[in-house]
Amino acid sequence: MAKGSRTTCKTVVIGSQDLKANHSIQQHVDIVSENQKYNKLVKLLDDIMDGSRILIFMDTKKGCDQITRQLRMDGWPALSIHGDKSQAERDWVLSEFKDDVKDVKYVINYDFLCSLEDYVHRIGRTGRVGAKGTAYTFFTAASARFAKELITILQEAGRNVNPDLAAMGRGAPPPPSGSFLRV
Repeated sequence: MAKGSRTTCKTVVIGSQDLKANHSIQQHVDIVSENQKYNKLVKLLDDIMDGSRILIFMDTKKGCDQITRQLRMDGWPALSIHGDKSQAERDWVLSEFKDDVKDVKYVINYDFLCSLEDYVHRIGRTGRVGAKGTAYTFFTAASARFAKELITILQEAGRNVNPDLAAMGRGAPPPPSGSFLRV
């Protein structure tokens, strides 16, 4: 490169630059503390378990293994998959689950993600092939910096916004005990 010349980067965008969620997915955001999450998960599973496929997303491999182990000890038919599993284990779990991707009726974000792009991608695992789906997200104070953008995604999809999430989006601290609002 010649001295003094500049390199310019060009971006190619396919589709919209606006982050949008699939409108056929119901989105529920539950404001919780870390220590409330497992009990909220079990209550939610009690409420929604109807034989449909449910994906639960965790932040860490260790957390995935711990929650899977606890769910199994509590009588839930849970399987886990992540990169530290052997290929044989991953293949077996996938074979148990993969009959039909469109059968995923529920997605639960046990841990909120590091980006809203990941959020939209993960909730998009339900509501495929014209089917309707439902996504539940446990949102903690640690994720408060994402509240405003998450509100935008919810509103764009025509979903109601949990009042506690709306307050967090305006900079208010999360409620001390958490709340649960089904939209």
